[in-house]
Amino acid sequence: MADSEDTFPALDEESFHSIDREALLAPPLTRHPPRILLLHGSLRERSYSRLLNEEAARILRRMGCETRSFDPSGLPLVDEAPDDHPKVRELRDLVIWSEGMVWCSPERHGAMTGIMKTQIDWIPLSVGAVRPTQGKTLAVMQVSGGSQSFNAVNQLRILGRWMRLITIPNQSSVAKAFLEFDEAGRMKPSSYYDRVIDVMEELVKFTLLTRDRAEYLVDRYSERKESAAELSKRVNQKSL
Repeated sequence: MADSEDTFPALDEESFHSIDREALLAPPLTRHPPRILLLHGSLRERSYSRLLNEEAARILRRMGCETRSFDPSGLPLVDEAPDDHPKVRELRDLVIWSEGMVWCSPERHGAMTGIMKTQIDWIPLSVGAVRPTQGKTLAVMQVSGGSQSFNAVNQLRILGRWMRLITIPNQSSVAKAFLEFDEAGRMKPSSYYDRVIDVMEELVKFTLLTRDRAEYLVDRYSERKESAAELSKRVNQKSL
């Protein structure tokens, strides 16, 4: 008699796959520079979240990445405009183009800004057969007007997981951001600047490690089981 610990009466055997080590550990095939999209959460003329992202973008390009930034000015509130609004299409096209993202928000009233949340809310989990965020990498950062806080990055991290992004462990929180940039908008030397380099370095490493394996990394038993059930249902309907 089989040991009950080694039997799986609730398991769908056709949907259950053993770990494919070849797929997981195969040499990378993609050769183009990592594509990183940067989103910031303020519309101010001197936006410190934008300035921090611009500094991050310079570092990313120094590390061999291609970067693009989205200007949230003119982006409507969710449900205020249709999906084909030009700013919505621009944002979604950039997300699909990207292989990794940087989200940087000011902290306002102990939370991320509404502008930051609106951008994320406009990004769908799926568009037809395309899943714009699933399996891509994410780094989170915030700027604060006062003492250092982690409220915004903690919220961004939750949203990143919800969007099925591979959210890297490291993060950056810049306190009293108005003191950390010079008149030209460049970040001054500091431990905060060093941490931004750390975060971008980690983002690039995770992106290079996962981009060729993203589809396999997010291939899930529950979704395979659901897809098989849907296919069986369609086949049965056709046979009626």
